[in-house]
Amino acid sequence: MSAKAAVKVSELDGEAPESTDFANYFCTYGYIYHQKDMLEDHKRTGAYYQAVLSNKRQFQGKVVLDVGTGSGILAIFAAKAGARKVYAVEATNMAKNARALVESNNLSHVVEVIQGTIESISLPEKVDIIISEWMGYFLLRESMLDSVLVARDRFLAPGGALYPSHAAIYLAPIRSNLVNQRTSEFQNSMEGWAEFLQEMRHYYQVNLDCLSDPYRSEQKDYYLHTSQWTDTHPQQLLGPATPFIKYDLHTLTLEELKAPLKAEFLLHMTDGGPVDALCGFFDVWFRGSQQAPTDNEVRLTTGPDPTGATHWGQQTFPLHPAIDCAPGDQLRVVLEVSRRADNQRLLHVKAAVSVEGSSIYAEQSKTPRNFHWNIE
Repeated sequence: MSAKAAVKVSELDGEAPESTDFANYFCTYGYIYHQKDMLEDHKRTGAYYQAVLSNKRQFQGKVVLDVGTGSGILAIFAAKAGARKVYAVEATNMAKNARALVESNNLSHVVEVIQGTIESISLPEKVDIIISEWMGYFLLRESMLDSVLVARDRFLAPGGALYPSHAAIYLAPIRSNLVNQRTSEFQNSMEGWAEFLQEMRHYYQVNLDCLSDPYRSEQKDYYLHTSQWTDTHPQQLLGPATPFIKYDLHTLTLEELKAPLKAEFLLHMTDGGPVDALCGFFDVWFRGSQQAPTDNEVRLTTGPDPTGATHWGQQTFPLHPAIDCAPGDQLRVVLEVSRRADNQRLLHVKAAVSVEGSSIYAEQSKTPRNFHWNIE
């Protein structure tokens, strides 16, 4: 997309916003109810608040860019921490609400809200800090990190810092009733299809049997090959979570990010199986940059928590059938995470899983079993 001059919210009253990609991805974020859902996730909002307000020295007198400002809350935090100037960029019409919120908090002299995508706007100066809440399910869903890296390459001054600065994705073996639940739902769906075929023949004398195989494939993908948002309790864990990828956002390239993520790692079993599913989640850290480190490092985790999940929850990947293993065994996982061909903001996950160890299960499961899931 060609670069265009920045369009300020103050210039948009009564006018259409600049021509950008307002596809389905952006539509949801244009509603206050969705912003409310994120704001009232206090683990999320509190982590950003602590990362900024407990590191006022790093923000004092600095120029800050907030990528995907939404309601404007992170821009407001930066201004309260003493930033000299904050550019708050938002692609949707939520920008108008962000401007209203900035004005009502008497911060218009610091925060300038710009409506447009980070790829299309321009700024009059380089920035010292880029702050953004870009994370999606399993960290990478939504592909908003792309825009953060574009912003970094276009606007961040040498030695500048990203908030957050580092990230990791984890998988853990768990016990879960999700497989039984989704299998039952799949069977109910197929029983409903059989009844539907009978009704069509009875009422309209039309035979739809030729659609049965594609319908079954469609429903199987949905019920058995799609990960699920879950609030996983730590007691469901059958072993510790393993980080299979770690990112330093200051050095990660857009090309590396867009390439399929491939990893091979072990999951150590502390309890016996069966392993019904794999549980995926992420952490991010606010550490600043090498030249401008934080005084107080803050970690935001989305892992299983007895007090409840963040709004990201965890992604549970059902294993059908479950994998039997004993305490002390290890699951060897060969994983690939790629962007969906039909929608680059969604993900496809493939895994080959085998059991290693001295138990009878390891002897029986030396040959890897292959699984695949969509993250919708």
